[in-house]
Amino acid sequence: MQLFALGINHHTAPLAVREQVAFDPSHMGQALHDLLRAKSVREAAILSTCNRTELYCAAENPQVAADWLAEYHSLSPQKIHPYLYQHPQRDAVRHMFRVAAGLDSMVLGEPQILGQMKQAARAAEEAGTLGTLLGKLFQRTFAVAKEVRSTTAIGANTVSMAAAAVHLSARIFDSLTEQKVLFIGAGEMVELCAAHFAAQKPKRLTIANRTLERGADLAARFGGDAMKLDQLGERLADYDIVVSCTASSLPIIGLGMVERALKARRHRPMVMVDLAVPRDIEEEVGRQDDVFLYTLDDLGQIVESGLESRQAAVVEAEAIITDRVSGFLHWLESRETVPTIRALRDAAERARRHEVEHALKLLARGDDPAKVLDALSHGLTNKLLHAPTHALNQAEGAERTEVSALISRIYRLNSGE
Repeated sequence: MQLFALGINHHTAPLAVREQVAFDPSHMGQALHDLLRAKSVREAAILSTCNRTELYCAAENPQVAADWLAEYHSLSPQKIHPYLYQHPQRDAVRHMFRVAAGLDSMVLGEPQILGQMKQAARAAEEAGTLGTLLGKLFQRTFAVAKEVRSTTAIGANTVSMAAAAVHLSARIFDSLTEQKVLFIGAGEMVELCAAHFAAQKPKRLTIANRTLERGADLAARFGGDAMKLDQLGERLADYDIVVSCTASSLPIIGLGMVERALKARRHRPMVMVDLAVPRDIEEEVGRQDDVFLYTLDDLGQIVESGLESRQAAVVEAEAIITDRVSGFLHWLESRETVPTIRALRDAAERARRHEVEHALKLLARGDDPAKVLDALSHGLTNKLLHAPTHALNQAEGAERTEVSALISRIYRLNSGE
């Protein structure tokens, strides 16, 4: 049984592929149970974010999990395998440490991924698929991420997706103070974007959400207003900038809705930022002359420009991770010897009890205590040395040399004396 990590991320696959393997959070428990029914998978957790879908497993064969990923999403293996990466044990541990520390993110050092990994661990624990190996690995992962963030400058001056959205909007409009901004959804990413746009003091800020109360609570923090999601079609034309990030499995904004909005706006330009996976806005919308549609991959190009200033911190972080990977692997390897150590101690304990019981009987019948103790020590010594002595006597040729060297090492013998 080995640890593996496999998946697809923004480095290996375009958005059009990533959105096909995204997991619905409300069905995560069911998915985990389904994965464990796959032969040879004993423990599992799934991380599904805008930029990556990854499976962390304790399994005999990672290919089983890779095939399951395609099957679960009703895809042929050939559809996703060109984009799929698989990390065996050492590389899997290193990969998880790097992901949690923000070293593998589209936005280097971004902190949201750590919270998303913690949520993945909680979901696996609730589903009963987080066993001893993965549980310990997640604990170490979170500890390493905390150490990296507290001892390096990896998170300093991070250019976030939210800041990039503002930057792209400013390319189209001379001043954001005259624009009306609509946010669709009320999750963490929308909250971050709303904070960045609110700092620009837009003319209007609105939150559209399925639950009006939740949208209103978020809007109130930024001096905005809220509307229900089913009002989107009739009010879309009122807004110059639209930022969407929901967990919907189907697009929220279709081509027809946007065409009607553009007609009502008399073709004044609109900036639309789609941060969702799967996408909230139909791809065809971006082909409209008066719409500037940006996806996660577009924003990734903006944040890439701030990469150089954080490279020194990356070197420090990588050194910490390399050391901690070795520490975790040592713990894993030590676990493999536990059954042998337990069996050895059990055998020694049985020998001890037998000799003590025999000595007590001799004392009870009145034998000299000094002789009883001497017999006890000799009996115990003979029993403990019988197995290695027998193994040495039975070995021949090169095997005898190997056994002799091993016994000398175990008992720290100096054959020259």
